[in-house]
Amino acid sequence: MSFSQKYHQLPTFDKHAGEHESLQRKDPRRRRSPFLVIAIIMFLGASIPCIRMARSRAFLSACNSPQRNSSTLANLPSHYTLPSGDKIPSVALGVWQASQGEVGNAVKTALSTGYRHIDGAWIYRNEEEVGQALKASSVPREELWLTSKLWNTFHAPEDIEAALDQSLTKLGTDYLDLYLIHWPVAFKEGTTTLDEDLTADPYPTWQKLEELVDKGKIRNIGISNFNIRRIQNLTANNLKYQPAVNQVELNFWNPQPELLQWSKENGLLLEAYSPLGSDKQVGKSLSVPEVKDIACKLGITPAQVIISWSVQRGTIVLPKSVTPSRIAENLAVFELPQEDFEKLETAATSHAPQRVVNPSAGWKLPFDVFDGQ
Repeated sequence: MSFSQKYHQLPTFDKHAGEHESLQRKDPRRRRSPFLVIAIIMFLGASIPCIRMARSRAFLSACNSPQRNSSTLANLPSHYTLPSGDKIPSVALGVWQASQGEVGNAVKTALSTGYRHIDGAWIYRNEEEVGQALKASSVPREELWLTSKLWNTFHAPEDIEAALDQSLTKLGTDYLDLYLIHWPVAFKEGTTTLDEDLTADPYPTWQKLEELVDKGKIRNIGISNFNIRRIQNLTANNLKYQPAVNQVELNFWNPQPELLQWSKENGLLLEAYSPLGSDKQVGKSLSVPEVKDIACKLGITPAQVIISWSVQRGTIVLPKSVTPSRIAENLAVFELPQEDFEKLETAATSHAPQRVVNPSAGWKLPFDVFDGQ
């Protein structure tokens, strides 16, 4: 398959690139009163949802064109069926970058709002708080969909089950609905040194994951951040279970139409992380003229336009937020009229793609993990 456009690499933000290094240096001389900090947090917690709601109302009231009532729009699929027969919810709460002390409340809010899909990972370092929120919820375990991911240092077959057990213990469950290979890159145990053999051939890692499916600890297995070449490298083996999903950076700025088309043709479901844009792209995403026009026309918010477009493309969407009003807003998706869907698809695929999350340099890899795009 030919790729007509080259990726424009934006400044990379990936808090996992240096897991053994501190990304923030705190000056011990700068101290603030704990009471002041608490007061600020309480003020922001109370005011931000109100500001968000006011902005949404202000946006819709500023629209010049007649607004269609969103209640007249058709709903998009709430679930997709995986090869196992399991049904995975089409919109999840992503907990990447949700810090300790706030991720638990975000999960509680999501569950009370109607989310049943929580997407996490070992490296996010917040699984214990997520597990506590799940335990405090009245939602039965069989109604939840829990995803976690195998980190790079645990690709050796003998290390995988112990890593999985850590996540299971912290989440307070005896099985995962979905377990992904987080990156197509293996490190040697306890280091960030490249394991060349397991990176070049992930089949031994996959075989162990298949074993854990048979053992009942995992219901579905998949991959993350794999391009077509790396997917084919894995699936060229005699797999007992095919990858159920591939979770990738997928949004207006990095729409990856070739990967999306190839995945549909080969029965592989894509999951879109950073659907509203990575790092500092969110504001720009919500200000795209086509997005704003469609939002005004349909009487929904720009964020709902983008998330709806993503689901309508046939992908699972993983918006992340710790703000209650945004969490609720992101779950409400609607089928866009075909002309509006095509308008947004054309706009997204007409500019040079911009990838943000690429840890290759941070990990000092001798190659780009997305080579072959």
